Amino acid sequence: QVQLVESGGGSVQAGGSLRLSCAASGDTYNNFCMGWFRQAPGKEREGVAAIYTGDNSTYYADSVKGRFTISQDNAKNTLTLQMNSLKPEDTAMYYCAAVEDLEVVAATFDKFKSGRVDYWGKGTLVTISS
Repeated sequence: QVQLVESGGGSVQAGGSLRLSCAASGDTYNNFCMGWFRQAPGKEREGVAAIYTGDNSTYYADSVKGRFTISQDNAKNTLTLQMNSLKPEDTAMYYCAAVEDLEVVAATFDKFKSGRVDYWGKGTLVTISS
């Protein structure tokens, strides 16, 4: 079992920045690929970014490339999403997610992108005003 607790959501104006954190506890952190999803009202949940613990490979959705940065601190079991140049369309509930490592980066990222997540956090709300 893995428990994920998000923090850092809030409201900012367009062009601003926010930093989301996810504290992981429970099962061995290094056995999972960690990432973030978001869901805006009336829209499907979208995989935003992920990081493969084995080699720190990263995945970003096209909508956030160049603006968001995912990172992890294995010693502290903490996942971070730095979000810059925020846009109103980034408004959503953001969820921390853990995907079991399939030991192949591409397969693990495919699992993440398909939404086959093994553990979810409860989410943190991000609101961007224009």
